Amino acid sequence: MLTKFETKSARVKGISFHAKRPWVLASLHNGVIQLWDYRMCTLLEKFDEHDGPVRGICFHIQQPLFVSGGDDYKIKVWNYKQRRCLFTLLGHLDYIRTTSFHHEYPWILSASDDQTIRIWNWQSRQCISVLTGHNHYVMCAQFHPTEDLLVSASLDQSVRVWDFSGLRKKSVAPGPSGLAEHLRNPQATDLFGQVMADAVVKHVLEGHDRGVNWASFHPTLPLIVSAADDRQVKLWRMNDAKAWEVDTCRGHYNNVSCALFHARHELILSNSEDKSIRVWDMTKRTCLHTFRREHERYWVLSSHPTLNLFAAGHDAGMILFKLQRERPAYALHNNMLFYIKDRQLRKLDMSTNRDAPVMQIKGGGRHQPYSMSLNHAEWCVLVSWRAGDSSSYELYAAPRDGAEPAAPPEPLRGHAASAVWVARNRFAALERNNQLVIKNLKNEVSKKIATPTCEEIMYAGTGMLLLREPDAVQLLDVQQKRTVASVKVSKCRYAIWNADMSLVALLGKHTVTICTKKLEQLCSITEGARVKSGAFDDSTPQPVFIYTTANHIKYCCKDGDYGIIRTLDVPVYAVKVIANETGARVVCLDREARPKVLNIDPTEYRFKLALVTRQYDQVLHMVRTAKLVGQSIISYLQEKGYPEVALHFVKDARTRLSLALQCGNIEVALEAAKSLDEPDAWDQLAQAALATGNHQIVEMCYQRTKNFDKLSFLYLITGNLDKLRKMMKIAEIRKDVSSQFQGALLLGDVTERIRLLKNAGQLSLAYLTAINHKQLEEAEQLKAALEAANLPVPEANPDAVFLMPPIPVQKAQPNWPLLAVSKSFFEVAGAARAAGEAGVSGVAAAATDEPLEAGGAWGDDDELQGDAEEPEEVMEDACDDGGWDVGDEDLELPEELAPVQPDIDGGEESAEYFVAPTRGQGAALGAKLRTAHDYVATGQFEIACRLLNEQVGIVQFAPYADTFLSMFARARLQFGALPLVAPLVAHLHRNWKEASGRDLLPVLTVKLNDLVAQLQQCYQLTTSGKFTEAIERLQRLVRVVPLLQLETKQELAEAMQLLAICRDYLLGLQMETARKAMPKNTLDEQKRTCEMAAYFTHCKLQPVHQILTLRTALNMFFKLKNFRTAASFARRLLELGPRPEVAQQARKILQACEKTPTDEHQLLYDEHNPFNICGLSYKPIYRGKPEEKCSLCGASFMPEHKGKLCPVCGVAEIGKDVLGLRICPLQFQR
Repeated sequence: MLTKFETKSARVKGISFHAKRPWVLASLHNGVIQLWDYRMCTLLEKFDEHDGPVRGICFHIQQPLFVSGGDDYKIKVWNYKQRRCLFTLLGHLDYIRTTSFHHEYPWILSASDDQTIRIWNWQSRQCISVLTGHNHYVMCAQFHPTEDLLVSASLDQSVRVWDFSGLRKKSVAPGPSGLAEHLRNPQATDLFGQVMADAVVKHVLEGHDRGVNWASFHPTLPLIVSAADDRQVKLWRMNDAKAWEVDTCRGHYNNVSCALFHARHELILSNSEDKSIRVWDMTKRTCLHTFRREHERYWVLSSHPTLNLFAAGHDAGMILFKLQRERPAYALHNNMLFYIKDRQLRKLDMSTNRDAPVMQIKGGGRHQPYSMSLNHAEWCVLVSWRAGDSSSYELYAAPRDGAEPAAPPEPLRGHAASAVWVARNRFAALERNNQLVIKNLKNEVSKKIATPTCEEIMYAGTGMLLLREPDAVQLLDVQQKRTVASVKVSKCRYAIWNADMSLVALLGKHTVTICTKKLEQLCSITEGARVKSGAFDDSTPQPVFIYTTANHIKYCCKDGDYGIIRTLDVPVYAVKVIANETGARVVCLDREARPKVLNIDPTEYRFKLALVTRQYDQVLHMVRTAKLVGQSIISYLQEKGYPEVALHFVKDARTRLSLALQCGNIEVALEAAKSLDEPDAWDQLAQAALATGNHQIVEMCYQRTKNFDKLSFLYLITGNLDKLRKMMKIAEIRKDVSSQFQGALLLGDVTERIRLLKNAGQLSLAYLTAINHKQLEEAEQLKAALEAANLPVPEANPDAVFLMPPIPVQKAQPNWPLLAVSKSFFEVAGAARAAGEAGVSGVAAAATDEPLEAGGAWGDDDELQGDAEEPEEVMEDACDDGGWDVGDEDLELPEELAPVQPDIDGGEESAEYFVAPTRGQGAALGAKLRTAHDYVATGQFEIACRLLNEQVGIVQFAPYADTFLSMFARARLQFGALPLVAPLVAHLHRNWKEASGRDLLPVLTVKLNDLVAQLQQCYQLTTSGKFTEAIERLQRLVRVVPLLQLETKQELAEAMQLLAICRDYLLGLQMETARKAMPKNTLDEQKRTCEMAAYFTHCKLQPVHQILTLRTALNMFFKLKNFRTAASFARRLLELGPRPEVAQQARKILQACEKTPTDEHQLLYDEHNPFNICGLSYKPIYRGKPEEKCSLCGASFMPEHKGKLCPVCGVAEIGKDVLGLRICPLQFQR
């Protein structure tokens, strides 16, 4: 008997297995019902509502129900999902012995000490039949598995077989003879006038001398087994006419409590109050096994509906057991699997799935073979058997490949605990006295090795053996008779090697240990369920061990990482893993020794191996194509230091924030924090940004969380005194005197501190502050106030000196400089993918789509009702977000410069005369210079100015002074050669690898990507309402565009788009600045400002900014009572999808305008007629009217402005006849 699980509790009187789940119910003598998971060995639930012992228990085969019956005369139906009793059936008048469900109908069968058997309908909750006939306690009643029969056992010494087909017809068949009619008229008759009884006694089995405790049907045969107090187990056979006793099993020496048939073998199991479980041979009627306990009497026995599993209840609990192990014996050689099934050695070709018999196996009696070992060289098989304390082996000579299965050969036999091959003509056998014997093919002993503590031997390659000891495994060299290596592994059961014998997996009952061939332990894991088998997947860079437990297929890597691949319905034994690029299959055997092939998904462990082996291209491919989800993968990547990989497929904002902060990706963390918009997220981001010196992100985080104190301190340490003053104003609006005083103290504003102390009633402190800071006039007033209030005037310290806070040398606008590190493989791949997906317009026009709060000058015209401004709005106005620094980017210099070596060979006279080296080729002498960029980079400013005048009409070159000098400096390199010598100057070239001499071209000093980054900063300044600063930086961008040097059509298109974007923003912002500076006293002035606001809405801005222009125009036109035009602005605003609160306000205005859709004042504005805006007069130039263009930025002007300086770009002449912009070599090929 193999004990699988054992419990300790009160006396168990009833047991029931669940048909599908690994659950067993145990009803106890103290009234408790226990639900156990026998795989995990855990108690799942207790049900305690019965008063007194519970003897009957049964699971329903399909529904989440079970039924119980106890000594309180009650039958209870329970729902184990809801963990409660659904209802109680009352009717029995004495103890209830057994309860069971019918396998098909909604019936419950109960047997009771009131000498009756009742059948209940659990759906209608009524008793539908009462079976009487026994004249003593009915100890047991069970349904037949397939027929309309039930069997009952009673203390009246009889076993009765009942036929309830009449009840089935009444209850199931439709019509007047159905259940409802039967309940109304129990004595109904059939067509021939016969009374239709519910159930009739078909057979009465008499033969026991004392009361019968149990009776049960055979699952398939017409047999009945009964157990009685006469200490006998009787076997009965029946047919339609009669039933008779077949034989009696004698051997118990006390009352037999229970007996049942084995579902798969010709066996009978019985248990008794003599503290034993006995196994009987049905054919010979002899006792095969007796399993005895010392102190506990057995009361009940139950079998699993589908598995080879039994349970017995005794005085101290319950035991679950098997009669024999179900692990099939098998051996593997290349793609051939040899296994034993039904006493037959079979061979499976795993490449063709061809299964064929090889030979018959003789020995072992009723027992299954324990293990087998294959000698593929001599084609011999060792089969080991274990039966209790006796163990033996048989040596078979198998037929060769292609030969027909021969008659069963006579094997060579021997007694040993186990036997395995160690060479082509030698095998090792472990005898019972712990002596290792080496034998030849004739079963003759050739060598003996003493192994005092060895319990098992396992194969370890030619000439090597693994010896299992109680707490270790040793590697034995058979030839040298010495131990080569050992590893501490307790109770190892199996050893599985990979293909090249470099790794071995040692399997214990609950452990997996992976070692090298020298038994150096690599990893060890512990499982909650039992480990069954395993095989190595050798298709990966590092072999992965695939193993099975009772309910899972799992993997284990060399570094100790393990996980679940798939679940199993029933245990299987893995034999081999066949893998390819798309997936993997596990060839396995089930407990019936049937070969199966299970598909598994190897993506998870391949992904982990690719990370470990740094095969990042495979990692990226799996991230993009495979379905890698779940917290386990994310936690694994975090634990192993790859959070940037997890960012590629994690969508949850909270998880992305954590990963981004871990890998220092502030940009991704900012996106995640914006989507979460929670104080905790902003605090985490602020802490991480502060650690990296990104004070602009820190500023935004403090603004979102309204952390005014930290924000003020941030402005102090960055030297931003202007914003610190605004924070003091915000504190005044918030009526936070403490913060206001702290701000005045940090700013050195003595007057404000005196005012705050005076308003707070602290006249003495105000007086001391004034007198110490030489504010004598204010001090006199405060002194007079103190004397008037009869308060003492404090004396000032004559040695006191006032301290003013230091003035910052330079305001910290950019973030802290960071070290330039090479991007990781995943960052480069992600950037390349993003660049591939972006279109031509994606680079230059990539404004942020986040609904940022408008600041600065945007909020002037928003309020319709003239409400007071809230402190939050003041904060947004004062504390705007910072942007990117428009600074010079570091140049990527080539790693190696190829200097031009002058020819200093003087010919034949070189020995007598010194020949001075020739002058090196200067960058200014290049013969292929075409663009203004190249001339500026080589220092030829005059030629560059002439080109700019001819190409784009630039007439004002003063703003270019700093730009020219900066570009020229970037194109040169200075380095010290010798001490006390002036540094040498070298010119950097962009084509130094392909060209030489006069074909060299200067290095690129202005790049399009830098301009795009600066455009993003201008977007942020525009959103913040800093129009003046935004105009200056946009004009700088426009002036730099003619100095670009581009190579492709795509870059040229992006540069032209960048120029157009800058022009539209410049025109709109200049017009908005002019509108704000205009007076608004008269009606005409108000109409003019409204016209300019309307024109602003037609500038091609980003949607974020377009919403702001429409909000401004909408509010102004609504105030002017031009409701029809205001309604048009409202509709355009709603089409852009603003924030919910903005959309709600726009809808309210739209509803108000639609009530009176008229314009009270006539304006110079026609929204339906396309027009351009004059950059000087800010009036519309409708389509078809004459206009002049700026030769650089392309802004439109009225004809009378021709020849003037363009105010948009500030450097070009309006209407000048020019050649056109030339910044790409492709433009010179036309």
